[in-house]
Amino acid sequence: MRILLTNDDGIDSPGLSALRQIASELSQDVWVVAPETNQSGASHSLTLHEPLRLRQIDERAFAVRGTPTDSVIMGVRHILKDQMPNLVLSGVNSGANMAEDVTYSGTIAGAFEGTILGIRSMALSQAYGTEGRKAIKWHTALAYAPALIRKLLAVEWAPSSVMNINFPDREPNEVVATVVTTQGKRDRGLLQIEERHDTWGNPYYWLAFERRRSATEQGTDLWAVYSGHISVTPLFLNLTHSSMRETLVRALA
Repeated sequence: MRILLTNDDGIDSPGLSALRQIASELSQDVWVVAPETNQSGASHSLTLHEPLRLRQIDERAFAVRGTPTDSVIMGVRHILKDQMPNLVLSGVNSGANMAEDVTYSGTIAGAFEGTILGIRSMALSQAYGTEGRKAIKWHTALAYAPALIRKLLAVEWAPSSVMNINFPDREPNEVVATVVTTQGKRDRGLLQIEERHDTWGNPYYWLAFERRRSATEQGTDLWAVYSGHISVTPLFLNLTHSSMRETLVRALA
């Protein structure tokens, strides 16, 4: 099995190192094509108005000066064009990708692009707690991901589906179980505006995340990760709202 790895945290991120370890337990034919720099929040963006630069790191690892989507396209259509990968793994992201995160996440987008190119794809993310990024439990993802990926690959997938996997901020022996979930919804958005001033007194602004937990509904990705479960959410590229479509058909007939 040929596996292509990517992420949105950049080629030098510890999560990508963890993903390489995970993939090595699944295959010896593992390739890495990831962004040169951190692309968190890039979502499914493409670089169309400037050239892509490619830097080879080692025999099977490359850095792309672009987005996760660019990286997957470069991997499939250029580097591995003579033999496409059988699986795309995107991550392991530093922080969970749940609820509305899936619309912002470059990690999810890397898996989406793999699916668009006809390859089964999974996004993997490791939640962390109040201690922040310095205390991320990568060993939890390392402990559970290989066996979970094997189980998911043994199942027939619906066309255009993507697996979104989130590992909780728990030690491996404290993980409750793996559950299949739905995409949750936070009770309010986490993005805040932080205003600062430069040395000339002019204002500038940072988008920042408010670190708090939302109220959750059982069965959602938020509930699962908050309660110590591994969350597996099957996502779908077709964004059509079926019941709303039927309402509009009747209204506009």
